[in-house]
Amino acid sequence: MSTSEASGPQIVTPALLRDWSLPATESSKYGRGQVLVVGGARGTPGAAMLAAVAALRAGAGRLTLAVAESVAVAVAVAVPESGVLGLPETAGGSVRGDAAERIAGTAGSSDAILVGPGLDDAEETAALLQGLAPHIGADTPVLLDAYALGVLPGLDDVVAALAGRLVLTPNTGEAARLLGEEIDPDALPDAVAEIARRYDAVVSCYGTVADPSGRRWQMSTGYGGLATSGSGDVMAGALCGLLARGADRQQAACWGTHLHAAAGDRLAARIGPTGYLARELLDELPVVLAELGA
Repeated sequence: MSTSEASGPQIVTPALLRDWSLPATESSKYGRGQVLVVGGARGTPGAAMLAAVAALRAGAGRLTLAVAESVAVAVAVAVPESGVLGLPETAGGSVRGDAAERIAGTAGSSDAILVGPGLDDAEETAALLQGLAPHIGADTPVLLDAYALGVLPGLDDVVAALAGRLVLTPNTGEAARLLGEEIDPDALPDAVAEIARRYDAVVSCYGTVADPSGRRWQMSTGYGGLATSGSGDVMAGALCGLLARGADRQQAACWGTHLHAAAGDRLAARIGPTGYLARELLDELPVVLAELGA
């Protein structure tokens, strides 16, 4: 496994990743890992769907999607590879905080859990995380994205319950919220490292990965075209899929962030540096994995 010193980041290259090989894939879908994606309010089911398919494209074996009940049937049709659970929702279509009881059993048997894509209500999301945390397996990694990141600063109980198992994928605005202060763009790597330390998490933000010990990694690839709607959901899903396959948090974050960036590079070369869609990243993920011998 490759590491870095706190004094400077290690550059993530294809050669580094080939030397840091992913766990061998199993022959059964259960052996390749079970993923639970929780998100998808009535108005934003696509975010959860992008993340879920990315998890499968990264090699996870079994997928459960938990989304607002009003869109559950449509999601099940659109992603036939998944099992879909309909969650109670508010009058406005947001997933309710008491939905945790509906997914408690699935959370307990999952190998990796992603919460956040397509959630759209801060108070309900906070309640959902508090209700869900006690049902998650003791060794199960949990990736938080989007609204599930935004509410984390007020949830010390959730942070404590998931200590040593969290993976966070904030954008720069969410990173600022996690720290409670604005971030100088030139100081972003230091801010990512501080988030990792403060939340005992592995953090991936705009090409920088950091872990709680102070180790850092920096991506060597990725185009501006990745700054498009749904792109972050794809990256979060890919990371979660790698976690389900058995990668540790640091490895999943470095591999998943590189996969996302390299997929963007492939589309930039074929389509153009901007204008490609997040959904198009999905088909590139297994190609990049194959190129890396995974």
